[in-house]
Amino acid sequence: MRRLGAVTVAAVAVAGLLAGCGGEDRNWAKNCETTANQVIECDPANRPTVAAITGELLDGGSYELASDIGKVVVVNFWGSWCAPCRAEADDLEKTYQATKAKNVSFIGVNNRDDRDSAINFERGRVTYPSLFDPAAEMAIKFDPTQASTPGTLILDRQGRIAVAIRRATTLGELQPLVERVAAEGNP
Repeated sequence: MRRLGAVTVAAVAVAGLLAGCGGEDRNWAKNCETTANQVIECDPANRPTVAAITGELLDGGSYELASDIGKVVVVNFWGSWCAPCRAEADDLEKTYQATKAKNVSFIGVNNRDDRDSAINFERGRVTYPSLFDPAAEMAIKFDPTQASTPGTLILDRQGRIAVAIRRATTLGELQPLVERVAAEGNP
């Protein structure tokens, strides 16, 4: 009986630890500021770290988020079937061109799509690479609360989420946010 009690206490303690970790990961935005435009901005002390991300690029190559540590990384979730994604593509490319010299990298995450449609969508629109994610699993790896397409995350140089935009964005909104995060620590 005594042994059963110890096992029960241990199980409750482990469950509590797991629930606490998962709850903090899923609710990280509550510790950040949400602007009137529904942009989530986090102070460095409140930024969640993104998990190790690896995946296949649309062109068949591979990508590892770890290779971009030390850079600001803009992650855009999109699909060729998404009208707002079409509307924001030019603004994303313009922001990429305007900020890449500041040690900023862009990666798209194409989801719920077929490869040919995605490649045709990108052709002539953007010059940065995209991960191919037909099952839409990458968004959850980047951010457990990320479920919107389009959506954009700005990761700081340590691989933490500094900004989340869970809708289409514009050049006038995105570029200042990227520049602000890039100015935090430019190597």
